[in-house]
Amino acid sequence: MQVVLAVSLIFRADCAWADIEGRKAAAVSGTEAAIALPGAEAFPEELIERFSRRRETLGTNYVPRTRHVRSDGRARYTNRLFLEASPYLLQHAHNPVNWYPWGDEAFEVARKLERPVLLSVGYSTCHWCHVMEEESFEDEEIASFLNSHYVAIKVDREERPDIDAIYMAAVHAMRGSGGWPMTVWLTPDKKPYFGGTYFPPRDGDRGSRYGFLTLLKRMHGAFKEDPEGVAKAGARLQALVERSLNPTPDLTLPDAQVIRNAVQYYMTAFDPVHGGLRRAPKFPSSFPVRLLFRFSRRSGDGEPQRRALYTLEKMARGGMYDHVDGGFHRYSTDARWLVPHFEKMLYDNALLVVAYLEAWQVSGSEEMKRVAREILRYVEREMTAPSGGFYSATDADSLTRSGHREEGYFFTWRPEEIDSLLPSREAELVKRHFGVTPRGNFEGRNILHVATPLADVAKQLHLSEQDARQLLESARAKLYEARSKRPSPLRDEKILTAWNGLMISAFAQAGLLLDEPRYVEAAARAATFVLEELRQGGRLLRSYKDGKAYGDAFLDDYAFFIAALLDLYESSREPRWLGLAIDLEESLRRDYEDDQNGGFYMTSDRHEQLLAREKPTRDGAIPSGNAVALMNLLRLHEFTTKVEYHTRAMKALRAMSGSVRKQPVAHAESLLALDYHLDDVKEIVIVAPREDSLGLSTLMSVFRRTYLPNKILSVVPAREQLPSHAALVPLVAEKRPLKDRATAYVCTRRVCKLPTSDPEVFRQQIVQAKDYESAR
Repeated sequence: MQVVLAVSLIFRADCAWADIEGRKAAAVSGTEAAIALPGAEAFPEELIERFSRRRETLGTNYVPRTRHVRSDGRARYTNRLFLEASPYLLQHAHNPVNWYPWGDEAFEVARKLERPVLLSVGYSTCHWCHVMEEESFEDEEIASFLNSHYVAIKVDREERPDIDAIYMAAVHAMRGSGGWPMTVWLTPDKKPYFGGTYFPPRDGDRGSRYGFLTLLKRMHGAFKEDPEGVAKAGARLQALVERSLNPTPDLTLPDAQVIRNAVQYYMTAFDPVHGGLRRAPKFPSSFPVRLLFRFSRRSGDGEPQRRALYTLEKMARGGMYDHVDGGFHRYSTDARWLVPHFEKMLYDNALLVVAYLEAWQVSGSEEMKRVAREILRYVEREMTAPSGGFYSATDADSLTRSGHREEGYFFTWRPEEIDSLLPSREAELVKRHFGVTPRGNFEGRNILHVATPLADVAKQLHLSEQDARQLLESARAKLYEARSKRPSPLRDEKILTAWNGLMISAFAQAGLLLDEPRYVEAAARAATFVLEELRQGGRLLRSYKDGKAYGDAFLDDYAFFIAALLDLYESSREPRWLGLAIDLEESLRRDYEDDQNGGFYMTSDRHEQLLAREKPTRDGAIPSGNAVALMNLLRLHEFTTKVEYHTRAMKALRAMSGSVRKQPVAHAESLLALDYHLDDVKEIVIVAPREDSLGLSTLMSVFRRTYLPNKILSVVPAREQLPSHAALVPLVAEKRPLKDRATAYVCTRRVCKLPTSDPEVFRQQIVQAKDYESAR
């Protein structure tokens, strides 16, 4: 133990943390694996034959992603990852490292050979994962030592968030921070005894005292020479992981003070110049604007809302936003939202659509609505599969004209490129508005950002603001067309149930609030794809790629997709989506819920047994699965009036209460659910005869422009549809259009105000908010 702790203390100061993501790999290469991996025994004939069949399936156009290529163009090396479906694992299929996928085989080999396990976790668009691959995993000397002294396992964190969470908790316990790539040393019984993130290959590289090769040698030495110390370190870390991933429930429910505490932190840490928090790098999720909107609505304090709007405005004007195609990059490396890491993630953009929609509702700002629409346009054009599902991510790196890979090249510009593509007046407007200069702001090129407001540029060029806007839109279309001819960043085309759930919610809510039926249709098409391709025997699966669904679903998959179905019901007015949500909620209850203490585990009862079984409560890059599951229960209780949903919700809230009280800023999504619970939720039913579509449209227009986060909505657009809605939503029963006009019923806890067809009366009924002082 002392040996391991001493090594840990030495390396803690010398190994840099990297949560920097980026480039996705192009392809993997087929080969009969005639050449053995350095330092490894030759593969058995059966495995070589499987490699050969895989290569034949991929065809002659298949290009290996490796620098170790034979004269005939095939990869010199191939490992077991060549047989996997994950795009991230396939990126490493031709490393000289003898990689195994996570599974019993790898750990059985480690036990048999009495070797430690080197676990490497990342994802396909992670920039520093690619750096470590190129520097270390493509290095034959490092690979040879790994192959002869370790069993090496590669994991895609997006497909196995359960494994990632366990070992990230261990890395946090050892180092106080974490990120990807994650590199962990394990015993053959899966217990961690040392770990970190990115490591440079050799001593002195990138200013590090100890390189990866030295770490491999020392950690192997510790495993062999101090097995008792390694075992003690592993047991200690396992105990820390178990406590971290499964919090102790609290018997008392949190109250509004927890929300106030979180908001006070965000107000204190606010960056008054650039918005968000005073720090770099800056992630959109680190400043939860939706929580601040809710706080202002309930408290009457407009300052949190003002700062949230200011943050969204600065983000959308910075370089983190793609001003040519729409959509946000993963995060900003600086405090100004200017220089991003250029990968784009589906989940970020889904969550930001909802944030900008709410910003439009609270402010009426056309800029906020425009950004939401542009994100969705980007997803429609670039991230939607022919089947209707949504792809996962695009890489940060792309090929330059000289054939080299550079981060951000696809998204950046030189002045002369713009001059050659646009008429002179458009070119001048673009350069002034987006701050394009000969010097550039990123490696000699320009990241487009709003350097000068369009109104000011219009004055400089003696244009009306309307004419300037038209010229700008014309220029953006031409830049998009020209940029699309560049080698594009590689796209991770796996379709994840959880992330699709987030984007389905985004399209559904946008369709409802912006009165755009095509958005609702896109949401319904994606939901249908998930139900048809990622559901077997009534249970969800995690991932879909190349025509096959695979992998057990996790809590996030159920929680996010159930939320999406609820949003689809509200936006489409089709009861079947609510019925499907109820069915899937029952599956979640049966297989994932902690019946004794409340809340939900990350994995089902049938999942493989790992070092710990996580019950996630903290938000990360995506919201906490338990927080979204809690909100689903609260909404289902309002829709169905079934007491069991409320009982389970309160039990889940108690299970999370201790963690939420202790670290409210890490539980923003849970605070949204708490805000919902503490409010008088508006239960809105609008019924209409077919003959009064105008009256229905007028009432819906009022609804769309009213910021109303804590509500349920049932719209019955024709009398004959009343029974199908009432079968699931008892509140709909007995509701009728009055005097053959569209009629709104606004209720709270099943007690309804007088029905109305008057849009102003309807507005007054729904706009009222319950303050925190009188919260239940």
